[in-house]
Amino acid sequence: MRKFVVVLKDKKKGDLTDKLLGQHIEHLQKLNQKSNLLICGPFKDDEKAMQILICNTMKEAIALVESDPFVQEGYYGDYEINELIEANEDNNWLVNK
Repeated sequence: MRKFVVVLKDKKKGDLTDKLLGQHIEHLQKLNQKSNLLICGPFKDDEKAMQILICNTMKEAIALVESDPFVQEGYYGDYEINELIEANEDNNWLVNK
């Protein structure tokens, strides 16, 4: 499985309803239950948020992001996705890649 870093951008301030927040949380819970979500949360500046998704393809990552009510309802007007090449002890911090 590959990891994809998602940055949600262009937040629409003042447009967050309890209903939309609840739908977003349900979406995150489903991703977590299916082991598609590694971590998520807003940045401290409160303008952007991030998710690290675990899935097989970029196409799958895009589908997961676009199924998020925050994206569907335009609460975040844009996003970007990049595949993460994880550097760690197991792969010698990518020195031999």
